[in-house]
Amino acid sequence: MSEYDVAVVGGGAAGLSAALVLVRARRRVAVIDAGQPRNAPAAHMQGFLSRDGMAPADLLAAGRAEVTGYGGRLIDGTVREITPTAPVGAAAGDAGFRVRLDDSTRLRARRVIVATGLRDEIPDIPGLAERWGRDVLHCPYCHGYEVRDRPLGVLGGSPESVDHALLIRQWSDDVTFFAHGYESTGAERQRLTARGIRVVDGIVNRVIIDGDRLAGIELDWAGMVAPHALFVRPRLVPADGLLAGLGAVVTSERTGRTSLPGIWAAGNAVDPRAQVITAAGAGSAAAIDLHADLVEEDVRAALPFSAAQEREAAAVRQNVAAV
Repeated sequence: MSEYDVAVVGGGAAGLSAALVLVRARRRVAVIDAGQPRNAPAAHMQGFLSRDGMAPADLLAAGRAEVTGYGGRLIDGTVREITPTAPVGAAAGDAGFRVRLDDSTRLRARRVIVATGLRDEIPDIPGLAERWGRDVLHCPYCHGYEVRDRPLGVLGGSPESVDHALLIRQWSDDVTFFAHGYESTGAERQRLTARGIRVVDGIVNRVIIDGDRLAGIELDWAGMVAPHALFVRPRLVPADGLLAGLGAVVTSERTGRTSLPGIWAAGNAVDPRAQVITAAGAGSAAAIDLHADLVEEDVRAALPFSAAQEREAAAVRQNVAAV
C-alpha cells in the first residue's frame, strides 16, 4: 500500500493549488481526480488574474504538470471511502487515513484534503443541458462581458432568479426575464421595470438549437423569442459525500479545517460560490495550515520521551516480561 503525507481528493483548481504548495514543501503528495471538472463545458474562464480567457482544461493541464514536476503523483480515479486509522480518542497529531478508490486501489495518508467540487443542477428543459456553459450560462462574472450589449434572457422560477436578472442588467440594456411559472411580487416587478427588464410570463417549453447555437426559446403560449444567451441560476449541489461519510464539517472557512482532525476541505465542496481563482486561493490556504499541522506532529515525534511517557513505557515492558 502506497503511503503519503497528504492525499488530495479532487484535481481542480483548489486541489492542484493545495498540492503545489505541499510538494514545494517537500511533502509526499497524491492527487486523486475523477476527471470531471465542473467547468469542462466552458471554452474559456474569466477573471483569473494573468489567466483571463484561458481554457479551463489548459489551466488544469498546467497545474498537473507543475505538481508532477515537483514530484507529486497524479492518480486517475474516484475515491469511494476514507477511513481513519487512528484509534478512537487518539490525539489530533496521531491522525492517519486509508483511502480506497473505485478500482480497489488503496493508499495511506497522514492527512487528507477534500476538494471534490460541486455539480450544477439545472431545470429539466429540453435543449438546456446541451448548451450549458456555451450560450446557456450561469455566472455573469464569468461570461457577462463576452455577451455584453446583446439581447439576453434570464430564466425565472424562483425569487433568486429576479436578483439574477437585476445583476445581468449590468452587462446589457436588453434583458428579458422569463418567469417560467414564478409569480413575482409587485415590488419585484417594480424593480425589474425600473431597470428596463421585460417580464415574459408563461412556461419555457424548450430551448431551440440551430446548428451549434442557441436559436430561440419556445414558450407554452408563444412561438419563439431569440436572446443571444440565456442565463440560468442553477442549484449548486456540493460533492461533499466524503465529508458527510466521515462526519466532518468545516470549522474554519479561512483554513478549511474540519471537525475531524487530519481532514481539510477546500473549493466548491465547501464554498459553492467560489470561482476558480477563489477556489485556488482556498486550496493554498488549506495546504499551508495543513503543513503547519504536519510540522507539529514531526516535532512531537522527534522529541525524547517525557518522564511520564518513559514510566509508562517501562511499565509496559515490565508487564510483557512478566507474561
